[in-house]
Amino acid sequence: MQSPAVPGLPHTRARALHWLTTAAALAAVAGAAAMVQPEGATARPGPPVPQATGGPDPEAVDYPLECGPHPTAVTHSAQVDLDGDGRTETVAAVRCDAGGGTPPHGLYLLTGRADGAVVVAETLVDPGEGMIVSELAAADGTLRAVLLAYSSPDVPRSDPDLHGEATWNWRDGRLVVDQAAPPAPAFHT
Repeated sequence: MQSPAVPGLPHTRARALHWLTTAAALAAVAGAAAMVQPEGATARPGPPVPQATGGPDPEAVDYPLECGPHPTAVTHSAQVDLDGDGRTETVAAVRCDAGGGTPPHGLYLLTGRADGAVVVAETLVDPGEGMIVSELAAADGTLRAVLLAYSSPDVPRSDPDLHGEATWNWRDGRLVVDQAAPPAPAFHT
């Protein structure tokens, strides 16, 4: 049925050919979009990155962290043989799982005892320092952590403005911090 105000124009009536042409055009656009990827993206995952294995389970530890009624949460962990003794240690970044805000982290070096118990051997970053571990990596006997913090109590807890890195290496029979962090204000983009 045609509207009395508009005469019967050919493009005002949808026919099967119209729908088939539209469907073909949409399929071509969707197919082209699926083929286009950002630079550096790959369709297939690469080989798995080798990781040190056999270190203590970071979930099997009672951490020296006061969380009140909240449980603790392991947010990052890495396994590495820091002291070169052939046994893998685990380093765990742990915070209170308060469900909101940005609680500070503790960074702990874990070892296994002969009886199979997992213990905190050393505190690398004390939660009382108010830092947040945003990255943790271990390779070739070195531990690296990216740490965030706040320059003053006036800085919103959702937007830490200090950023730095700390690295730990085993030297002269002990674990040594090579760089204190966070040393400089973070850059926001």
